[in-house]
Amino acid sequence: MRAVWRAARAAVRRRRLQTIVILLVTLVSTGAMVVALGLVDSASAPFEKTLARQRGPHMVAAFDPAKVSDTELTRAARQPGVEAAAGPFAQAKIEMPTGPENHGLGGQVTVVGRSGPAGPVDRVDLWAGRWATRPGEVVLNRQTDWTARDLGKRIQVPSGPTLTIVGFAFELSHTADAWVAPDQIAALHPTATQMLFRFTDASSEARLRDQLATVTQGLPKNALTASESYLALKHRAGGTARLYASYLLAFGVLGVLVAVLIVANVVSGAVISGFRHIGILKSLGFTPGQVVAVYLTMVSLPAVVGCALGTALGNLVSRPFFRFVFTGPDSGVFHNNVGVPRWVSLLALLGMPLVCALAALAPAVRAHRLPAARAISAGSAPRAGRALGVQRRLAGSGLPRSVSLGVGLPLARPGRSALTLAAVVLGVTTVTLATGLATTMTRFAAAGQDSYQVTVYTNNFRHGQVIEPEHADRELQSLLGSLPGAREVTARADVEVSVAGSAKSVLLEARRGGLPRLDSVLTDGRWTRRTGEIVAGSAFLRQHGLRIGDHLTLEKGDRRETVVVVGEYMEDNSRLVVGEWSTMAALSPQEKPIAYHVQLRDGADPDTYARAARDADSGITTTPTGPDPAAQAIIGSAVALTLMLAVVAALGVFNTVVLNTHDRRRDLGMLKSIGMTPRQVTAMMVTSMALLGALGSLLGIPLGIAGYDLVVPRMADAVDIALPPYMTDVWRPPTLAGLALAGLVIGVLGALIPARRAARLTIAEVLHNE
Repeated sequence: MRAVWRAARAAVRRRRLQTIVILLVTLVSTGAMVVALGLVDSASAPFEKTLARQRGPHMVAAFDPAKVSDTELTRAARQPGVEAAAGPFAQAKIEMPTGPENHGLGGQVTVVGRSGPAGPVDRVDLWAGRWATRPGEVVLNRQTDWTARDLGKRIQVPSGPTLTIVGFAFELSHTADAWVAPDQIAALHPTATQMLFRFTDASSEARLRDQLATVTQGLPKNALTASESYLALKHRAGGTARLYASYLLAFGVLGVLVAVLIVANVVSGAVISGFRHIGILKSLGFTPGQVVAVYLTMVSLPAVVGCALGTALGNLVSRPFFRFVFTGPDSGVFHNNVGVPRWVSLLALLGMPLVCALAALAPAVRAHRLPAARAISAGSAPRAGRALGVQRRLAGSGLPRSVSLGVGLPLARPGRSALTLAAVVLGVTTVTLATGLATTMTRFAAAGQDSYQVTVYTNNFRHGQVIEPEHADRELQSLLGSLPGAREVTARADVEVSVAGSAKSVLLEARRGGLPRLDSVLTDGRWTRRTGEIVAGSAFLRQHGLRIGDHLTLEKGDRRETVVVVGEYMEDNSRLVVGEWSTMAALSPQEKPIAYHVQLRDGADPDTYARAARDADSGITTTPTGPDPAAQAIIGSAVALTLMLAVVAALGVFNTVVLNTHDRRRDLGMLKSIGMTPRQVTAMMVTSMALLGALGSLLGIPLGIAGYDLVVPRMADAVDIALPPYMTDVWRPPTLAGLALAGLVIGVLGALIPARRAARLTIAEVLHNE
């Protein structure tokens, strides 16, 4: 065994180029797979683990206390299929003004009266302070942006008591924004009774609804006013991760395939170019099995190092990347709890070297069967075969002699050429997929960006105090429109309202002014024209089971407004709908704009306008329109992964040209001896790989388009948006013509350096063994 190890180690040192190729290929491929598989796991695992630890409810239900008593609800919770239940809890919804004095509790706040954080369902994680046990105390459902130093701060409820913060807690299902003692909730005027259920079968939305219907079938009619399952929350929480996982997994799989092909190519080339070395090993007493072991060890050494470095790199890159992915109102609670699981790292450390070993096994077995006498007597030049016949037929075609010789060269080693071609095909596939993805994401990020260039917010926070605008609403809008460079000014107001039959609040966005569409992109239907019409995002429509033309009732306090969905627009926020200003006024007449969106004239500078607006009113803040960070992250990561895989494919071409040069040293010497110049030698070697590159483009472009058609719809579905046709219509003739050059570029760049090296070989150097 020591002899096998020494021979393999010597082969690694002698074949430094091939060793580096294997190491780089496995490093890049393993790193991509670690990130992709870790993200796929993170798309659901943190939610499931946190829900199980907290015994989170499978269903949150709200009942009308005027129609059903607590005793009836307790009895209903004993129905078959209910694993556990918590409640009844009195639930109140209060309107809190936005501002620092309320410590971020702005808008509609759900407060529940609960005696403690424990229970058979929904075990609240009290991470700071204590539970509210007396009137005048409150516990806030917060995990981020708060510290224990905030304990003791006070919150003034409008037309109600002043509450002191005595604790901070985290509860995944978000059944409440705040909890108070049962003795306190009466002063907040509760309007619903909350029940939390865990069911024996929580496998699907349909099963959850059926079991909830069983629980409520003996209750008075219309006693159930709202409900939401944990599956809806899980879908929202994992949407962003699924968005990234869809394309990262595609790049990871492509990376693995490229790795397998190039490793097989490298090792088979090592065996073929090492005929004499194999013969010498066998003549020294190495058994056929030991020869196979030498070549498998030769591959395994750089593969193991590459996999180890790739696993470490993948874990390192995943940390900041996952923090970005898990940021937002529905998924931000996980960003400290996600990461690459151990099984992914273990799979990478053990699986990728195994893949490399299996790829090396077939050519290594060839070394097993090779007789020692044949190996030692083999010259460095391969048999002529089909290559010589093709070259002779092309000799009279009028092509330059270097080109005709280069065209026939791949046929000298058809197996090696086929593996190289496959690697180029995958490289072109990757470039095509990334080009389509980047084009779509660029259009997505630019959608509506020219609608306005500056956003003006109607408050300014300075020295711990809120400074209100000096001008009233209409005056401020008129002032902003009169400043130099302004073309149109649109006022925007947001108000939280409830949807009848749903436990969650909805954000109604109203717009007033010349740009009612702002940066929104309509995908179906039309924009609103009158009171009582709304346009909703794809995510909202899917999660509420609505379509264009359906009606729903919005509620704000004692006001109700029935609206009709007239359009669908590209928006992944499942809580947001857009309506006319008059629709919002019917529900909340006192609502004022929170921002003004300013469209500038051509050539106007956003920063200059922003300074002028601040000078005109010290009670406002301004923000220029910026790029979409998610789109930029996808485009940047796709470009980086494409470059890595394209470089790996080029390394495969590089390796093939090196092996071809080694195999045909005698031919090169003879050609030089009869007058072939170094430039012609370079042209011959580059032509051989350019031919494979052209074939790679021909085969890789359709595969890349098929990959795009597979990945992009899944990315859109992951975040519940519908893309308009112009964003996915990316395959135009100029684009395809540019992609047709991708294979040529990979082939030529990969072949150029070793071809120039071959051109510099002297006649004496290549013929000294003959």
